[in-house]
Amino acid sequence: METIATPALWTTTIVGVLVLFVLDFIVTRKPHEVSMKEATGWSLFYIGLPVAFGGWLWSQHGSQIGTEYYTGYIVEKSLSVDNLFIFMLLLAAFAVPKAYQQRVLLIGVAGALVMRAIMIAIGASLLTKFSWMFVIFGLFLLWTAVKVWRDTRSDEDEEIDPSELGSVKFLRRFYPVTDDYRGTKMSVVEADETGKKRRILTPLAVVTVAVLAADAMFALDSVPAVYGITGDPYLVFVTNAFALLGLRALYFLVEGVLSKLVHLGYGLAVILAFIGYKLIAHWAHDVWHWVWTPSTAVSLSVIVVSLLAVTISSLVVTRRAEREEATRSSS
Repeated sequence: METIATPALWTTTIVGVLVLFVLDFIVTRKPHEVSMKEATGWSLFYIGLPVAFGGWLWSQHGSQIGTEYYTGYIVEKSLSVDNLFIFMLLLAAFAVPKAYQQRVLLIGVAGALVMRAIMIAIGASLLTKFSWMFVIFGLFLLWTAVKVWRDTRSDEDEEIDPSELGSVKFLRRFYPVTDDYRGTKMSVVEADETGKKRRILTPLAVVTVAVLAADAMFALDSVPAVYGITGDPYLVFVTNAFALLGLRALYFLVEGVLSKLVHLGYGLAVILAFIGYKLIAHWAHDVWHWVWTPSTAVSLSVIVVSLLAVTISSLVVTRRAEREEATRSSS
């Protein structure tokens, strides 16, 4: 597939992403509870950076590339916020201490980026060799959209039982797990009842694997979604990278707000369904020229309007519920 990126730009981008991960690792090296000031500062940095990068792309490669980049970034950022719901549930289910949460999130983000990079390479190869893969990707996104819509509509409080997770069951087949956390250690060596030393995993290792397993599932819909916006593997990679890099700080910034976005799932379902149609239409247009294929500008408009609509409706519903609860409490 065609790309705007030269080998030098690919190298610079990958090195830049690695540098940012090293910076994040240095920040999280000493376990501590993240303050709102710290989370806000890093979140602004990781939002300002991709916005500025998009401006550079616009100036160097024109409005079409710039619009594709910003649209792809908004889609990936929206889907990454959905990731935060699962991260929140997992961290709560494993009772991860506040001081260690950002370490788990950082490893999770790194794993997510590696998995998505693999998916991007596979996706680019498949779409280049088999044009009908646009239909497969599109149908998968439509199925995902229906599932997300139904899950949101069910309006059930999600709870995760760590012992029922496949990744946890798999680990415990090979290693025992300590009852408590041992700082940032993933494993420790301890003597058993017979005095024989053996390696034991800590809960931090188990929750980290659970987060990585969740990352793998999210990569299955996020990568096809952005391929519905742009066919450039470089833009697909860089939008995923920027969307994920700020996830650690964003988690602590919006942790309390996420529970109020009760309609976010509806917005994500609409976006995934729209992009799913666009992927199918891209293939169908080559066969039947009358099939309407949405432009990047139309895609951006649909995505922004959908997110604004569900954010406003979520805040209205939650505020109404809070007022009703306050009225019942006072009566």
